[in-house]
Amino acid sequence: MGDTLLIALYAAIGAAVAGLTGAVALRLLRNRSVALSLAVVAAVTVAAMLAGTMLVSWAMFLSEHDLWVVTMVCAMAAVASFGVALLLGRSVVRGSRALTEATRALGDDGSFVPPAIAPTAELAELSRQLAATSARLAASRERERALEASRRELVAWISHDLRTPLAGLQAMTEALEDGMVDDPRVYHTRIRTEVERMGDMVSDLFELSRIQAGVLALTPTRMSVYDLVGDAIAGADALAREHGVRLVGDRVEQVPVEVDGREMSRVLANLLVNAIRRTPADGTVAVSARREADRVVLAVTDGCGGIAPEDLPRVFDTGWRGTDARTPPAGAGLGLAIVRGIVEAHRGRAAVCNVPGGCRFEVHLPAAV
Repeated sequence: MGDTLLIALYAAIGAAVAGLTGAVALRLLRNRSVALSLAVVAAVTVAAMLAGTMLVSWAMFLSEHDLWVVTMVCAMAAVASFGVALLLGRSVVRGSRALTEATRALGDDGSFVPPAIAPTAELAELSRQLAATSARLAASRERERALEASRRELVAWISHDLRTPLAGLQAMTEALEDGMVDDPRVYHTRIRTEVERMGDMVSDLFELSRIQAGVLALTPTRMSVYDLVGDAIAGADALAREHGVRLVGDRVEQVPVEVDGREMSRVLANLLVNAIRRTPADGTVAVSARREADRVVLAVTDGCGGIAPEDLPRVFDTGWRGTDARTPPAGAGLGLAIVRGIVEAHRGRAAVCNVPGGCRFEVHLPAAV
């Protein structure tokens, strides 16, 4: 038993010395290639085995012939083992280089094509993560391009919409200054109307900028959608009567939600104003609210005649206004974009679909627990 412990001790000492030497070598070569690191690991492994074996052989006081034979056998085995380790490590080096080349392409043009074969599980996982990152970057770039295009369209539309009232204001003020107006009160009323219209546009722009910047501050409170819908209908009733449109509540359930009352009232007001203005006289705009599983669905159904199928995906885009028949001249194409932004800030989603005679806008919100 004592001899066995002594043999184990000598083997451990040899392996420890080789291991410490290898650790120092790897630290000094930590910024070198994978091939060199693998060579050091293979050399340390072989050296640890060789050192332990030789120390045990010398400690056993073998004859010179036996010691020579053991030494030669260990040396040949070490050389062969080292060669086999380097040969097997070449596949890891090739996989690492292939992954490096693929990653370089990711930095150049943003695309990543993973190598066909990854020699290790770690490299395969790294390749999958890089592929997922490439996909996210591609989606982000696509969203950025779409947002930039939307911003350019928005700037063009807003510039056009502001130019018209500004030109009118300038003409009316010049007419007032020159004393060419028989009844100034008429022009005063028109000026106030145009200023209110421009103020609404600026307010919408400010709200949309807060939403897109992610700084929309919400103060959620628990309330019933029945009260929320009732207040929205009361606020839009005057506009509905002015346009000769019937505004009704259709199956409005008393279900609770956790929302910012002010912002959600703006959502319903935007939807109702759009619906009323698009619905012909003697038409009906219906508002409903119901619970579906863990969601609350608010819906506004109008009689606009429907939206072209190719336009449905763009309805909530910033600046989208569709045809002249679908958007009143006072609109800047921001109302539905604001609706989507506020709803998504509440962890919900906005949707639209065609129904017989019109379309239905839906707001899906998490139900209060």
